Amino acid sequence: MRAHRVASGARPLYEMTLAEARAADLAAIKADRGIAHPVGGVVPLRIPGPGGDLDARLYRPAGATGEPLPVVAYFFGGGWVLGNLETSDGICRRLCSDAGCLVVSVAYRLAPEHPFPAAPRDCHAAVEWLASHAGEFGGDPSRVAVAGDSAGGNLAAAVTLQARAAGPALAAQVLVYPNVAYGADTPSMRENTDPCFFNRTSVGWYWGHYLADPADGADPLASPLRAADLGDLPPALVITAEYDPLRDEGERYAERLRAAGVPVELARYDGMTHGFFTMTGTLDAAREATARVADYLRKALRVPR
Repeated sequence: MRAHRVASGARPLYEMTLAEARAADLAAIKADRGIAHPVGGVVPLRIPGPGGDLDARLYRPAGATGEPLPVVAYFFGGGWVLGNLETSDGICRRLCSDAGCLVVSVAYRLAPEHPFPAAPRDCHAAVEWLASHAGEFGGDPSRVAVAGDSAGGNLAAAVTLQARAAGPALAAQVLVYPNVAYGADTPSMRENTDPCFFNRTSVGWYWGHYLADPADGADPLASPLRAADLGDLPPALVITAEYDPLRDEGERYAERLRAAGVPVELARYDGMTHGFFTMTGTLDAAREATARVADYLRKALRVPR
């Protein structure tokens, strides 16, 4: 899920067909992400998933010494409906370079063609594979983290819940303005109604495509905030934006993690809307946020400078 910057009479994404929305979303991301950040290499991967092989991209930092590196599984945003590996290319390059980690972007199955729970099952299967095969591509299976923005943040949180029950052990999670509660009726959800940006209508449009049955919204893998217990999850960095309908549920999730004994860092970016994180070519705040994520991953995954 990202901001809809309505300019020159462009329609909001929720007024488009799926094909139109997917193309417009990717075009906006490409326009705002800036020049490609240099990395040591980008390698395509095929990862076994519950519904068939998943496409993925492995980003390797420049100057790697040959020692095993931490692995960060990154899940792109797009409301579980939009997005692909190109959507998160800019972010993955920056995190790979600045955090000194292997970053793997995973192309999970999209709704409505593949509704919940296809996406969280795909993402967990991918993380299981990355941990068990890390040595084959220079990764350290004892230093695996998950990260994602928006729907990708939702999926990263869902992976931690699955990994707590079935493995693998995770060292950290980074959740950037995650949507974590279906049907949330918070002050931020009610206040942010500007049709030129991501708003309550946008939220409903994405959830409507993602859930084949609204009752599935009560499942913690769809709504991690509804999990009865958030204890024994990996340390977290949660990023929110001031003018984002999802702000309050993301911050509430951080509070619940902290109350359950999970080490948490919470950072709200004032003046920002949903989607700002990927706009590294146009916003100082986006560059500051990605630098903060990279610094957090370096510390959490014990990457020397």
